[in-house]
Amino acid sequence: MWHKSSYSNDAAHCVEVSEGPSTLVRDTRNRTAAILAFPASEWIALVAGESREPVSR
Repeated sequence: MWHKSSYSNDAAHCVEVSEGPSTLVRDTRNRTAAILAFPASEWIALVAGESREPVSR
């Protein structure tokens, strides 16, 4: 099952996530495009790092 963040709105760029043996990530607006797959340990590290440091753009 795919989930979209409750922080997303219609104007924002956002992704959907599906969790299982791997965490899958896809573009909400282009669901037929490529899907990224992360092993659970890498996804946990990514999310933990994101919550600690702001991303420079």
